[in-house]
This record gives sequence, C-alpha cells and structure tokens, in this order.
Amino acid sequence: LHLAENIDHFFVLAPNLTIYDKLIADFTPGTPKYVFPGIAEFAADPREIITGENYETGRGVRKAHLFRTGVHINVFNISKINSEVRGGKAPRIKRLQEYIGQSYFDYLAGLDDLVLLMDESHRYRGSAGVKAINELRPILGLELTATPQTEEGRRTVPFKNVIYNYPLARAMADGFVKEPAVVTRESFNPANYNSEQLERLKLEDGVRIHEHTKVELDVYARQTGRPAVKPFMLVVAQDTTHAEKIVAAIKADDFFEGRYKDRVITVHSKQGGEEKDETVAQLLSVERPDNPTEIVVHVNMLKEGWDVTNLYTIVPLRAADARNLVEQSIGRGLRLPYGQRAGVPAVDRLTIVAHDKFQAIIDEARRPGSAIHFEEVIIERDIGLGRRQARVVQPNLLGGLAPAKPGANPLQPAQASLPFTPAEQPLARATMEVIQQYEKDVRRVPVAAALTTPAIQAEIVQKVAAVVAPAQANLPGMEELNVASVVARTLEFYIQNTITLPRIVVVPTGEVTTEYDDFNLDTTNIALQPVPQDILIQHLRTGARELLSAVESPAEEARLEDYLVRTLIDFDDIDYESQAELLYKLARQMVRHLRSYLPDTEAVCNVLLFHNQHLAKAIHTQMLAHRRERAAGYEAQVSRGFETPRSIPLGMTEGEKVHDFRTPVGTKRSIPNMLFGGFSRCLYPVQKFSSDPERLFAVMLENEPPELRVKWFKPVRGQFRIFYSADQAYEPDFVVETVDHKYLCEPKRADEMTDPEVQAKARAAAQWCQHATEHEVTNDGKPWSYLLIPHDAINASATLRSLAALHTYHSTDSGPVSSLAAIPT
Repeated sequence: LHLAENIDHFFVLAPNLTIYDKLIADFTPGTPKYVFPGIAEFAADPREIITGENYETGRGVRKAHLFRTGVHINVFNISKINSEVRGGKAPRIKRLQEYIGQSYFDYLAGLDDLVLLMDESHRYRGSAGVKAINELRPILGLELTATPQTEEGRRTVPFKNVIYNYPLARAMADGFVKEPAVVTRESFNPANYNSEQLERLKLEDGVRIHEHTKVELDVYARQTGRPAVKPFMLVVAQDTTHAEKIVAAIKADDFFEGRYKDRVITVHSKQGGEEKDETVAQLLSVERPDNPTEIVVHVNMLKEGWDVTNLYTIVPLRAADARNLVEQSIGRGLRLPYGQRAGVPAVDRLTIVAHDKFQAIIDEARRPGSAIHFEEVIIERDIGLGRRQARVVQPNLLGGLAPAKPGANPLQPAQASLPFTPAEQPLARATMEVIQQYEKDVRRVPVAAALTTPAIQAEIVQKVAAVVAPAQANLPGMEELNVASVVARTLEFYIQNTITLPRIVVVPTGEVTTEYDDFNLDTTNIALQPVPQDILIQHLRTGARELLSAVESPAEEARLEDYLVRTLIDFDDIDYESQAELLYKLARQMVRHLRSYLPDTEAVCNVLLFHNQHLAKAIHTQMLAHRRERAAGYEAQVSRGFETPRSIPLGMTEGEKVHDFRTPVGTKRSIPNMLFGGFSRCLYPVQKFSSDPERLFAVMLENEPPELRVKWFKPVRGQFRIFYSADQAYEPDFVVETVDHKYLCEPKRADEMTDPEVQAKARAAAQWCQHATEHEVTNDGKPWSYLLIPHDAINASATLRSLAALHTYHSTDSGPVSSLAAIPT
C-alpha cells in the first residue's frame, strides 16, 4: 500500500497484550521475526513505530510534520480500549494530550490516508472498542484471522467480507506447515479405563512420542548438519486445578523416574506477579536449546500470538468434540522449524495423542469440507517406547581399528576375526588417516584398488612411518612392528570392507549458450514517478548522501523502448542477436505500463532516464526465471575416486534389542522402528529397514553363493545426492557389489513402479550409473547398474542376478532425461 498507493499511515490493532508485544517486536528491525527483511524501501525510508506507551509524547504528530514521506505504524491493544469503554469512560487515546494540542485519536481521524489493520479480528470485531475505533474513518480496513467467524450463543456466524482465503488444507498440501497426526494404541478400548487411568496413559504415551521425536530430530540434525531443534510437548488441561494436578503428577518420582520434574511449566490465568513473569519468560524462549522446558501445561492461555516452531506433541485432556479438539489444538504446532519440509516424517509431523477421540478425529478429517486431513498412527504394543537416545554405528572398517571394550555392544562388529593385534591397531588407525588423504587425488587414485599399487603403497608406508615414529620410541613393542606389513594388511582390510563410490559432477562442455523462454512482464509493483534534476538522498541512519540523476548526456533514442534495451544488453548473459525479439517485447510492455499511469510522454521519458538501471534490473530479474542453458555436450567429472564409509547416527531405545534379520517380523508396521543385525556381508554391524521387502532383499543378498563375493550396505543420508529435479535429491535404498558388478538397488511397492516421481528418480540414478561405469571401467573397475525392483519379485527363489536380468533400469526406459538431472556431489 505504501509503494503502490503512497499510503503512509497505518493503525494496527492487537487483541491482547501478548500479540501487542509481539507486533511491536515484529515491526522492530533486528528482531528475530522482523517482518520487513530485505525490503530496501523500509531500510532507507523514514519509519516510525507509535505504540500505546509512547503516543502521548506526540512523536507521531511531530515526525509527520518533520518528514512528509515515510511510514507511520501505530500499534495499539484493543483490550485496553475495550476495558476503558466498558467502564463508561472515553478511551485515553480520545482524551486531550497537551503535547499534541488535541487528542491523538482526533489527529488520526483527520488523516486522509489512514489504513486500519485488525490482527486476529474474530476476537473483538463486534466489541465496543472497535465501534469506537470506527470513528477514525479509515480509508480502508483489513481484517486478518484464521477463524473468519463469530459466535452468537450457540450459533456460528461466518464473516461476509472475506476477499482472500488460504485454508489450512492448502497450506498442508503446499508443504508450508507440518502434517498433523493423531495417535492411539492398537486395539484400544477406552471403556477399559477410568478417567484417571486414561489421562495417565495419554500423558505417558505423549512423553514416549516426545522422546522418540527428540531423537529423530537429533539424528536428522547430525545427518544434515542443520541446527538442532529441541521439541516440547503441550498438555491442554480442563481448568487451573486440573493443570496443577497434572504438573504434580509429572513432577512425581513415579513418572518416568522423575525425569521431568524440572522440565515442566504451567500457564493459566490465575498466575500473577513473579511467578507469571518467570513462566512467560520461559514460554517465550521455549525454542532455545538452552531452555530446559520440555512440557508445557496450559488452560486456554496459548491462543494467538505464541509463534513457535518446535511444538511436536499435543496431549489434549480437556473434554471437547472432535472438531473443536482439532481446531483448538493444532494451531500452535504447525510451524516448521526449518521453514520447509525436511522429507523426514518425524521432522515434518505434529502428533496429537487422543486415544479416546481417535476415531472421532479421523471421521472429522474425512468429513466432506473438512479443513484438515490426518495421518493415522497406531502405537504398537510390541515396540519399546522407553527412553530413546542418539547412538552412532561405526562401519565394520572403523570398528575393526579400535581396541575391544568389555561387554557386548550390538552396534559394533565382533572383534574375534580382526586382522590386527592391540599393538598393531594404532598403526592401522594411522594408516587409515593417511588413506583418506588420497580420496581427492583422482588422477593417481581413481578407485580404491589403486591404493595397493607399488608406488602409492610405498608412499603410504613412508607417511605412516613418519606419523608413528614418536610413538615407537615411547610404547613398548612398537619398535618391533613391521610398518610395511601392517600398512599392506590395512589396505587389504580397507578394500574388503568398502565399496568404491565415485563422487561425480556433471559439467557442460564446449560453447554454453543462454536462452530465454517467452513470457509476459509482471509490472504490478512498478509505480516509479518522474523526478526533478539531481535529487539529494540522505540516509537517516548513516547520514550518507547520494544524488539521483539521469545518465550523463543521454543519447536521444528514436523509440522509448531503446532506453531499456540498450541497458539490458549490458548484462553478460543476454545476447542481443538471439534475444532481440524478447527484449523489445518486454521493453514495450514496460513502456506501455508507464504510459498507463504517467501523464505524458515527457514524464515517461523522465522515468526511463532517471530509473533506467532500476527498470532494467527489474526486467532482467524476471528473465532469469525463464532462462535455460544449452551446451554442446556434458561430461561427468569425478571429484573423488573413493570415500571411506561414514558413521550412521541412529535413534535407539535404551537397552533396545537388535533383531536377527533372518527372523520374520509379525507386525510389519514395526519394522521401521527396529534394529537388525547378524549380517556377514554388510559393511555395518546393524541396519534399519523401512519395509519387510527391504529386509527380505538383505536376506537374499546374504544367501548369495560365496564365489559371488557380495558386499552391501544402505547409504547414509547425503552420501549420493543424485538430483532428479532442480532441487530434489534421491538416495537409493541399497548399494551392492559383487565379483564383477556394482548395483544401486531400490525395492519399491509394485503399485508405485510407474509413479512419476519414482520414474524421475530412476532415470537420474540410471544416468549416474552410466557415468560411474565410464569412470570405473576406464580405471580397471566394475560397471554399475540401477535396479528398480517391485516388492513382489523379492521372494525365496530370487537371486541378485535374476533380479538384475529382469529389473535393470536404463535412463531411456521412460523417455529421455537431461544429463543435468543427475548431479552427485
């Protein structure tokens, strides 16, 4: 409104003190949730925030007289005005102010460009305070709410003035918020529990879900390197007495051994003084990792204005029907901590623990016209939901280089067959560190097997000897070790326990040309005005000055469009010969737009001269969205010939059992939460599977004949980053190596085989295999293939070679794909 219509004065109403304080912070530069980041006009123009605490000083009026331009944002709390009106007195804003010479209300009412913004307007739109505010006679009133309705007794009255609606279901479908899920227990019958038992069960299950989510978030942060997110659980109580009872139960020693007695706070209207201030301070900082709060118990206090991104579990203990339960519960927890979906269910999900309302909520979500669609999650009785923690699984390669520790550790490989004595292990670890120095030396070590060539092996022996020389002088027995022998066995152990994965980047070759698709210019936000010669601009914050003037000695152009085209062709990525038609089309559209609101040709010419660079940049920025690059060809460049296997962060319950991978699992839904071990050919001692076909595929690999020399593992997140679209990466399920071949393998449900996204991933992976084959075969390595396998093909009679014969996927199986689709990094 300020840029398009030259409106400078805004009056923002908040429904309560919480939102009032939040809005003031949101309009203040430098705060975490500042609403105008990156908007140049609000960084340069004068801007004033007038509030209910400072308006009596007359700052808004004085600033308006001093500066004829700029934005004045008045933020007021309607609750205060409402209370004064109910008392029979005129609101303070209507009273005479000596510093102003009139009431601030009368001053605002006299403005000819005042716009009223009502935040959360459903809370107070019919109040006496708003009726008083209406006398301001704003030129425009905009209401904002997530609940466009009012309650009149038992009757709901929808707003009739809705001009734009973006429902929650759309936001979920578009991926801007978390996916809500409702939770119960398998075969749960609420009739078997009294109210206290049911409440206790829901609280305990809420904590179990919370702890599970906490680990999943920790694992995700470790895998991706993104900031850690500390989740918390919200408990909705019936009243203040009930809330205090819940807090007492959570603080008791028999509630998970008292682990949460210092991690729970309660929020309700009866709190006051220092207790309320301390609670509010903890509440407002609940997103910070150093805040110990993990459980918040509230009584209808956390409504609008409390914007957090780390609420992941809600336990509603207040009686309500399914619709109100949903609408009143989930609003506070839908924001995403990273601003976008992570693609990991636990990171992208908000869980509501509602054992007794499970079916009612599902029915409400399925009701035609329902705004919310839920995922159904059932807690399995046979899954341990105890205390979970993040654990690291070392690959067999690294586990074999560490001294054995007392006690069995299912996450580490058995130590019985390790090729190194305790005295040799430090020497083997030093060798491993030296090996990793060669990962980027693609020219000399294009594949891991090249480490054993005489010249490279001799270099490694020399480097290792230099590293361990000081230790040999200090540790008994070290001087007797044969460095060359230990290095040779370490290299052999390394190659046996790794699968060479080249790191490939696809780059263009030959001449690269830039092309632009045809499009129409969007001039919606262009409203530049003619300026006099040499306008002085002074920055209020820094005091810096600059002159806005036309280009020096502009040559007169025959057509107005030429003023823009001559500047556009200065951009490095625009070729006039090939893009002239599009350039003149866009320039004509810009000139036509300027003519639509400027008075004459002289004014249009003025704007084209004085704002020439600004207009050209605006056009070029839109062209970038329609740009395509073409090259004479593409080639795959290998930045690493091999890579040492990474450690795997996993979420585990304390004392969790590692299941034998060969033993069938009764409840298939349990599989993603289970750890499997007992492998002899996997590069890791334990693995997780997302489905039973994956487990069966591992059984098949372990059953292959010894002469096939099978090795396999499930890749760690980020290990491949095969891009199947501009910004979407794909991680295959399995990497397999045999005596003469390597495979990327993807077991997939049979009914998903033709899904467009599955096909896009398959084409990208097949093309990666093509590039990897070219690299490896050139360096005496093995060819790669991509297998897309329907789940019903994985059975007791299947073998790897039979599956490869039937289900090898080629990049042209479902049409051509650009070479840029697969860019492993």
